[in-house]
Amino acid sequence: RFVFIVVTWTRLILAWLGWTCGIRVEIEGREYIPSEPCVVLVRHESTLETLCLQSVFVPQTTVIKRELLRIPFFGWAYSLLKPIAIDRRDARGALKAMVRSGQRRLNDGIWVVLFPEGTRLPAGEPGKFQRGGTALATAAKVPILVVAHDAGRHWPARTWRKLPGTVRVRISPPIETDGRTTPDVTQEAAAWMREAMADLY
Repeated sequence: RFVFIVVTWTRLILAWLGWTCGIRVEIEGREYIPSEPCVVLVRHESTLETLCLQSVFVPQTTVIKRELLRIPFFGWAYSLLKPIAIDRRDARGALKAMVRSGQRRLNDGIWVVLFPEGTRLPAGEPGKFQRGGTALATAAKVPILVVAHDAGRHWPARTWRKLPGTVRVRISPPIETDGRTTPDVTQEAAAWMREAMADLY
């Protein structure tokens, strides 16, 4: 389902963006991607990164608001991709549920992709790292990959305006979590993101 529907669809969208808007994507750090699925923490400032990473980490799941699954047709189709649906009104319960569900997805061979800074941010603007993704990775004892990019330069959040150019996506070396604390891993991941974003912008 994921390969034939999601990956094919997103590749068509990216090809269309290249042809109509002059936007292309350049990915650095593919050599760091391990053979086994792990947790991927991605900078969120556009729709573009959600599209281009669908064909990099295959198959993958994301964390979404539970109410999205109740939307007719869209929600029903989304549920087939095994998303991690949480209730954001209960922060503590949501974290526990996310860790439990995330571990099951990883055990099933599915990459778990999260946006640690929460909502989409303006291009290059720093955000506060949340600990959900690192808590999952330390509990599951799997590495973390951090992904920085400058997609907001070419497809800014909350607008249809698009600017031609090359989007640079940078993947970190794996950050090991086994035997480490969540705050320690969060600090390292956030530091790598800050440095990469400063370089990209």
